[in-house]
Amino acid sequence: MTATRNLGFVAAAATLLAAAPLSAIFQRWTWLVQAAIVVAIVAGAAALSRLARAPLWGQVLAMLAGLTLGLTWIFPGGTELLAFVPTPATFAHFGELLGSSVQDMRSYGVQVPDVDSLLFLTVLGVGGVAVVVDVLAVGLRRPALAGLPMLAIYSVPVAVYVDSVPATPFVVGACGYLWLLVTDNVDRVRRFGRRFTGDGRDVDVWEASPLAAAGRRLAVVGVVLAVAVPLVVPGMTGGLMNTVANGNGEGNGRPGQGGSPGRIDLFAALSGQLNQSEETELVKVTTNEPAPFYLRFGVADELRPDGFRVRVPTGRSVTRNLPDPTGRGGRGVAQRGYHASVEVSKNLNMPLLPFYAEPVKTDNLSGNWLYDPNLQIVFSNRENSRGKRYAFDYIRSTYSPSVLRAAPSLPADDPVLRGQTVTPSVQAVDKLVAQLVKGRQNDYDRVRAIYDYFSAENGFTYSLSTKGGTGGDDITNFLDTKVGFCQQYAAAMAWLVRAAGIPARVAFGFTNGSSSDGGRYVLTNRNLHAWTEVYFGGIGWVPFDATPATSIQGSVRSAWAPDTDAPEEVSPSAGTSAGPGGVDASAGPNGPDRLDKDIDQGLSIGAGGPNQQTPVWPWWLGGTLVLLALLAVPALRRSALRRRRRARATAPAATVLTAVPTPRGGARDVTVGVDAERARADAHAAWDELLDTLVDYEVRVDRTETPRTTAERLVRESLAEDTDAVSGVRLLGRAEERARYAREPLTGEALHPALRSVRTTLAARADRRTRIMAALLPPSVLLHWRTAVADGSTRLVAITGQVRDRLLRWNPRRLLAGRPVR
Repeated sequence: MTATRNLGFVAAAATLLAAAPLSAIFQRWTWLVQAAIVVAIVAGAAALSRLARAPLWGQVLAMLAGLTLGLTWIFPGGTELLAFVPTPATFAHFGELLGSSVQDMRSYGVQVPDVDSLLFLTVLGVGGVAVVVDVLAVGLRRPALAGLPMLAIYSVPVAVYVDSVPATPFVVGACGYLWLLVTDNVDRVRRFGRRFTGDGRDVDVWEASPLAAAGRRLAVVGVVLAVAVPLVVPGMTGGLMNTVANGNGEGNGRPGQGGSPGRIDLFAALSGQLNQSEETELVKVTTNEPAPFYLRFGVADELRPDGFRVRVPTGRSVTRNLPDPTGRGGRGVAQRGYHASVEVSKNLNMPLLPFYAEPVKTDNLSGNWLYDPNLQIVFSNRENSRGKRYAFDYIRSTYSPSVLRAAPSLPADDPVLRGQTVTPSVQAVDKLVAQLVKGRQNDYDRVRAIYDYFSAENGFTYSLSTKGGTGGDDITNFLDTKVGFCQQYAAAMAWLVRAAGIPARVAFGFTNGSSSDGGRYVLTNRNLHAWTEVYFGGIGWVPFDATPATSIQGSVRSAWAPDTDAPEEVSPSAGTSAGPGGVDASAGPNGPDRLDKDIDQGLSIGAGGPNQQTPVWPWWLGGTLVLLALLAVPALRRSALRRRRRARATAPAATVLTAVPTPRGGARDVTVGVDAERARADAHAAWDELLDTLVDYEVRVDRTETPRTTAERLVRESLAEDTDAVSGVRLLGRAEERARYAREPLTGEALHPALRSVRTTLAARADRRTRIMAALLPPSVLLHWRTAVADGSTRLVAITGQVRDRLLRWNPRRLLAGRPVR
């Protein structure tokens, strides 16, 4: 019973190891702690039932009871007896958790926070798998079948994780499965008693037998191949191939590449190749709004010392009711509803969808697309934007400066204030902010003071030839040089606004592109852009674009954030807007370029610095060329062998010298240099070529026959009607026979013509398929390779066995007291 109990605990541990891939879909390790508790209870219940010699069905009932008690203790409903004995209300609570888990799976994206419903579903699944694995491995003694429920656990992250599941958790799970198999094997061996060698030496049960050693080697090779193959085969994963293509293993987060929304580095994309020589169409949008604001798709609101980062979004399905912003902000906030339809091109491939701010209804999108009301973005963990067509209704909110000035400051305990004002301490930035906001009485005036600072009057200019980082050193450098593009302007303003104690973040999207009649806009890579959004109490997020308007195609300015470089323009009166409701005429792509001749081409489809974009060859073309090269290797090898054997078969084996003078003044012919070894080698080469030819044309080869017998069989079966081929094969047989058995080999015969005549006759008698295979994939070469691999494996096994035997002779355990030394 001890061995059986040990196997049961190993089955429980293997189940937990097989659950390791679930770490890819959870933010924290709470699920693992809870699953370990439940699996331990299940394993303990199984061990107690076996100790009581319960039948298999009794063991199953005991494990299910342990699973129920564990779930009751970890996920109490408040009506339990003694904190872990369930009641009918407890099962009703479990039903509610299961029902909630269905909706929460649609609402949350990877990685998932600690939600009770999803934790309950995970722990229940792992505990159920532990019961099934125990029954298969211990009860039925079929541990190999236990891999199926373990594989079911692994299929969960594979199904929901948009990126490739990391290889490390898979290796951990595979090791658990192998551990279970090895333990079962050792237990089976122990049932037969002690092991002995042929000379009577006692062998420990854990010492490897040749069969067990081969099994372990196969297991290791299988795990290595399972991890390595998806990394190198194009199309199977986003692993090594994407790493080589994109430069780093973390992805560059640029539009045009899928991935997890939380892993996209939108700033890295913005720092890409801005001087593209080609303009790429990305989105077509049609809206009934006369002058729409920017179409947005991403937000970076997590500020670290190295800059702004995109955090993992969470939300609910867009097919459900979206938040309605109507009435927010009170009087002075103009709100109007509009409708838009979007067509995303195949050049834009990302897990985010372009939307105008504050959508209230969507059409033609599945439940896989989620809306984050905090970030105001639409994202998916299972789909991408490529080729999507959809429509939506949205609310456009416009503000007057007086309304924003009247907005109250957020209280100190407000979650938005605490989360969106975290700023690393940079002395130069803090000093500048203190100077700018000095004497300002409200949030809007503080924001306007910072916004107005990024103007040509203060020396700021627009340029593409700057570093694209957003860390503390990068922002300080930008504020010192006052030269940059939209990334630096947006990130610097957001940083300064946060330093002033006001929530701010960076938004990404498209400026207005070229338009046609009917409100249809074509947006390209040159319209990709970044700007700042600031949060005002009672109103929400309000956009501010500090980048010079004359340097941006399709730039839009508003009454609350006018063009600071056009002071001569008359500002609209209070309660009106020249922004989303009216575009600044001087702030378009056709306005005077007073700052810089460069044009912000936004988020580049290519990566790297501001170099010209190099042509990108499709991966399948390279794969096809590599495949063709590999397929040509056997034919090239066969051709090389034939040429080498032909050179030997045509070389004379003897040389005749004439007119050698004699002592009497005459001359005589003398034969000199009959090289027997060379003649034998020539005969062997010709015979090997004949045998390979027979293999290529699917003629039976019997290695036990003598050369003469083989030649006569070929005359009867394949060459009876061709006189040249018959004489040729008999010549080859006689030459090989003499080379093997005679004192003197056959010399002075041309073996190559004989080979050519036999090959021509065999090719004429073969069908088309055989001839094609003999030319492209010669079976003789493949046979040689298989034989070489088998011989190499045999030698490797023999050498490994010899090394193991020598190591066992010096086993330290033989030095222990009480064990005989042999």
